[in-house]
Amino acid sequence: MSEKLKAIIKDVNDAFTVNEVERFLDHCSEDVVWRMVGETTKTGRESIREWMSQMEGSEPPKFTVDEMIAEGNSVICRGDMTMKGEDGVEGAYSYCDAYRFRGDKIVQLDSYVIKNKAEGEDQRAAGV
Repeated sequence: MSEKLKAIIKDVNDAFTVNEVERFLDHCSEDVVWRMVGETTKTGRESIREWMSQMEGSEPPKFTVDEMIAEGNSVICRGDMTMKGEDGVEGAYSYCDAYRFRGDKIVQLDSYVIKNKAEGEDQRAAGV
């Protein structure tokens, strides 16, 4: 089952890279909950569809999948991405998405996204 769930998440990620919202939603249950940790929570496919439609026409994020781990009914996917922030400036981010399934449908997605510090900030903060 874990390889099947990983294949679903691969398709979800492929859909995100080309802004295919319906393709993503096809993998979700009607009562799916998507929590962008520290930002907002969307409940239900229609709520997610409406929220994502606000981003139509915007450039999709570019991301890498560094690791995908499946166990039971859960898949964890993490990596790095670049995307434009609310200010329109492209920035570098790290992410971790935790998916929970019921059968072959996503019922919960917790997304952790952290903006990476500008190069050099880490060294200044460390006193280097």
